[in-house]
Amino acid sequence: MKLKEENIKLIFGLKIRQLRQEKKLSLSELSQESGLSISYLNEIEKGKKYPKSDKIASLSEALNIPYDNLVSLKLTKKLAPFADLLNSSFLGEVPLELFGIESSKLVELFYNAPIKVNAFIGALIEIARNYEMSKEQFYFAILRSYQELHDNYFEDLEAKSDEFIIENSLEDKYFITVNTLSEILTNKYNYIIKDDELEKHPELSDFRSVMIPGKPNVLLINKNLNESQKVFILARELGYKYLNLNERVYTFTWLKVNSFEQTLNNYKASYFAGALLINRKKIVAEFETIFSKSTWEADVFKKLMMQFHSSPETFMHRLTNILPTYFNINNLFFLRLVIDEKNVGKYVINKELHLGRKHDPHANLLHEHYCQGWISVRLLELLNKRKETGKNLEPLVGVQKSKYVDSEHEYFCIAFAGPVNDDKNACVTIGFLMNNEFKKKVNFWNDTQIPTRKVGVTCERCSFSECKVRSVFASVIAEEKKKLEIESALTRIFQK
Repeated sequence: MKLKEENIKLIFGLKIRQLRQEKKLSLSELSQESGLSISYLNEIEKGKKYPKSDKIASLSEALNIPYDNLVSLKLTKKLAPFADLLNSSFLGEVPLELFGIESSKLVELFYNAPIKVNAFIGALIEIARNYEMSKEQFYFAILRSYQELHDNYFEDLEAKSDEFIIENSLEDKYFITVNTLSEILTNKYNYIIKDDELEKHPELSDFRSVMIPGKPNVLLINKNLNESQKVFILARELGYKYLNLNERVYTFTWLKVNSFEQTLNNYKASYFAGALLINRKKIVAEFETIFSKSTWEADVFKKLMMQFHSSPETFMHRLTNILPTYFNINNLFFLRLVIDEKNVGKYVINKELHLGRKHDPHANLLHEHYCQGWISVRLLELLNKRKETGKNLEPLVGVQKSKYVDSEHEYFCIAFAGPVNDDKNACVTIGFLMNNEFKKKVNFWNDTQIPTRKVGVTCERCSFSECKVRSVFASVIAEEKKKLEIESALTRIFQK
């Protein structure tokens, strides 16, 4: 496998450092012997510089190592595991720079404990394989960590959205329509937009949009989408163009993702779309009013979402951008729950975000049963009953205080459930940890009309013995109890 130039620098730097330390030379001493400055040697060892041949010759002489051995890519036994790391896609797939980590720091860590680090990386890969984690899921996990690191708020993208609004004279529009965005894409960016093409291909019925690059670009939109779904697709497409994001996916829903950059750029374009459709100044002003009320008013919440012509998911996800930054409500989670099509009676969390900390409710990859006491589960069940009876499938809004029995954390949960398409419903929930900061900002937190329920994460792991809506036996709890009994018995034996 041909190594990248960056990796060649890393290998050379590692070899120089190893040889210097084996000969018990300091950087200062090697500098005197080779005639190279200390700062330059430091850059070499960190893998940032690759010296020219005359300087390599000086190092060869100073370290008493043949020139050919020094430039060889063959690593010593101690560093051999590092070759496996370089030959794998790990360093290329993980965008370390997003988290402020230099590749050289990882290299230094590897050098100091090569066997342990290599085993650790191998363990991560093995875990991913065992849980059937795809490349896309790996990318999304990295993206979530990136979002959480920044409280899911990016001022540069907010500023770009504000700039776009001014450039296109959209300041006075409370909501932006499909026609408005279609005209901008068509007139300013020379797009052709079609809503009658995808239906000609039954295999593509689940796709919301397909962008065909060319001159001109052609954007195919599924005609069965509702207004809020169409306007988001158009706004995101404008995000790609306005932010000059060239590395991208062309289908939605995604068919294949080739790199993390595509995942990140899709997030940036989507963030831009959310900021464009739900302007920060407008939404902040609205929530200052909502939070000042002493009672929860579901109709006000729902009406606000509809005023922005927004889908429940776009609206709720936009709150994860705004509330931490403008209201100092930093501890919250966002979940999207759908019915598991492969397992009757089960649900799947296919999108989640945790800000402030890792919160109690989270995705479980072990196919366990999520708590039936969750507001999202109950809303989806109600929505499905309405669908079966042919009743109106407008989004349902629900609220409850969820007290987790195994942690005693309490969350204020607001949920929207609604149809994603003709065959599928989804529920998005935003939950706020009910700490003092939340209670200071949200006056209706103690509204007596809001129900409080004891909940768990999954039935298998919930210790709430009095639960009346449990789907299955608490098997994990029973197994843990059995282990404790075994440990207790062993303790008694050893004490004799």
